Amino acid sequence: MTTRVESEPDVEQLLDVFKALANPVRLQVLGWLREPAKHFPVERAIADPDEVGVCVSHIQEKLGLAQSTVSAYMAVLQRAGLVRATRVGKWTHYKRDEARIAEVVATLGRSL
Repeated sequence: MTTRVESEPDVEQLLDVFKALANPVRLQVLGWLREPAKHFPVERAIADPDEVGVCVSHIQEKLGLAQSTVSAYMAVLQRAGLVRATRVGKWTHYKRDEARIAEVVATLGRSL
């Protein structure tokens, strides 16, 4: 029987994901972004949260943390490939990258 050894890029990508998800606040935000209309004020959104994502100011308001802290958390999730950022005017919106998340789950399944 032949076993497949994960390539270095696969391992590095998984480590980035694990590091991003090791913080309970980032994990919670990623969970909220799964169903944005359920967790964020859709009536105050300037863009469709299902299509474009949730404004960082709404994430910050819900968390009750400083804007710089929330932006840093979102940047970690973005670098790990778990969310995508889209600018709408002067606002940054974040949306889960479902294809990338599915890829991570598949890689994890092959690795363990």
